[in-house]
Amino acid sequence: MLEGLDLSLRLSRERYLELFPPLQERLRHLQYELHDAEIPTVIAFEGWDAAGKGTTIQRLSEKLDPRAFRAWPGAPPSELEQRYHFLWRYQLKLPEDGQMTVFDRSWYGRVLVDRVQKFVPKKVWRPAYDQINEFERWLVDDGQVLVKFFLHISRSEQRRRLKAMKKDPAERWKQSPDDWRRNREYARWARAVEDMLARTDTPWAPWTVVEATDSRWTRVKVFETLVAHMEEALRRQRSAPSAVSRTRAAARAMRGEREEHARESLRLAAVEAGGAGLPLQEE
Repeated sequence: MLEGLDLSLRLSRERYLELFPPLQERLRHLQYELHDAEIPTVIAFEGWDAAGKGTTIQRLSEKLDPRAFRAWPGAPPSELEQRYHFLWRYQLKLPEDGQMTVFDRSWYGRVLVDRVQKFVPKKVWRPAYDQINEFERWLVDDGQVLVKFFLHISRSEQRRRLKAMKKDPAERWKQSPDDWRRNREYARWARAVEDMLARTDTPWAPWTVVEATDSRWTRVKVFETLVAHMEEALRRQRSAPSAVSRTRAAARAMRGEREEHARESLRLAAVEAGGAGLPLQEE
């Protein structure tokens, strides 16, 4: 999947200024619309070190209402979290109805970092693909918007960015010896990424792989994808309110279904009672 991407894709500054501000504004309005519709949104960002995840999330949060938005940075599990299933700590951070949660690195660490760096044995990370697919199917069946991004850059582009970050006092803190080691082991990581994309790209939770060499292209593609998913969720919820199980709209729909069922039961009972009182016809 990665080899087929065109990493030379770029947007001119003029085209970017034409496309991006309206996308930011549309996303701001959609945040309020999904809040009113009580639809939760989950966004997972994965990608190479220095691929632009952090700056993309910064642009994402610029126009959003912080009262309904939360971003969680990736971090190793705590001692307490290690006692539970690896998905447990992410379940605790899922958004409430109408809220939006962004994971800067997510549950895919089980089949990336844990796998490549051998933090857990193969018998532990191999079943994680199916466990992740089941977890994401549960989220989507519950009516949540789930959008997954992988930001892809080449090994040489990653190395160029790491060098630039090392020279910049404001950016130096972001890179570490581990980043350089992962760059040297780029091929090993790429195999794990390809397996992850192939085994967890599902009809209910597809991956959006973003050509991230150009930051303007990256932002526009991410925002266009988010807007499309959120608009589709609104259309689906309006056509089938009970699709989001815990919302007021779902409660109204279920109450209406119960009332209709009760009316139908009364009608059938009346028909049966009326039929029971009819005299038998003589032959």
